Amino acid sequence: MNLKNCLIFGGSGQIGRHLIRKLTKNNIKVTVVTRNIHQKSYLIKTQGNAGFIDIVEANIYDEKKIRELFANTDICINLVGILFEKKRGNTFHNIHTVFPSLLAKLSKEFKLKNFIHLSALGINESIDSNYAKSKLEGEKNILNNFPLATILRPSVVFSVDDNFTTNFMTLLNRLPIFPLYYSGKTKFTPIHCSDLTDIIYYIINSNINSKIIECVGPEVITFKNIIERLLVLIDKKRILVPLPLPLASISAKIFQLMPNPILTEDQLRLLKYDNVLSKRYKSNFDIGMPSKRYFDKEVKKYSYMWREGGEFSTEKYLSK
Repeated sequence: MNLKNCLIFGGSGQIGRHLIRKLTKNNIKVTVVTRNIHQKSYLIKTQGNAGFIDIVEANIYDEKKIRELFANTDICINLVGILFEKKRGNTFHNIHTVFPSLLAKLSKEFKLKNFIHLSALGINESIDSNYAKSKLEGEKNILNNFPLATILRPSVVFSVDDNFTTNFMTLLNRLPIFPLYYSGKTKFTPIHCSDLTDIIYYIINSNINSKIIECVGPEVITFKNIIERLLVLIDKKRILVPLPLPLASISAKIFQLMPNPILTEDQLRLLKYDNVLSKRYKSNFDIGMPSKRYFDKEVKKYSYMWREGGEFSTEKYLSK
């Protein structure tokens, strides 16, 4: 394989850490850009083989500093994204539209082999979500600036490092009653982080360009069923209550005042729409990379942390 260097933005997150391990294991050198090298470098350095990781501190809007990194790069990967807006310029528009557009322009200018951008599944349908609108606009700008780009649209990504299953299991541990938004009927196709990084590596290794690819797991699960499965895995019984939309809206308004909200009004709007294949684009199954990791089996590997007795819970030994 001729490809030697990958430039990664968002490398300290769940997907980034898994991806760094995957790429360096296969002798691909990565340069990871982080906003705070003192907080993130110790974590990033442990993810890959020694000598295969460079860490650079830079503000993602510092075009001069970022431009310098493209000179010795074969491929750029953008994993930067936010689920809720913060102050100091961390808006959906800046993160999902402006920044990816800059990376696409630089990818074209420096004639990179590919620019892989992580978007989100279901954004065509979520017309009243600011998150989805910013993602769509970002995709449009990317393809206008660098038609060879590859855009991945994953469903919800889960693993031991996620903010999805782990947050829900924490809440289910603490709350006797759990609300079901839209009666819990929204459908998801959760994909394990390792399956997603396998797809990214396959795209790099196979020189796939100029595609929008929807990335999903092997099963469709409703929100209610996800909660029910997590309850079984942590051996808890909770009352699941469908929450009327007016009450859900009020709770979202209150939650979004928190520094790290568990729900915002925009996320509530997103929950109206199924997070499944649109069939407008190819999927990871179509390109020969079917997902192999099932939700229950993978979450069980770390769910013991929320069980009574933890690692030494009775269930673990009875299941052997």
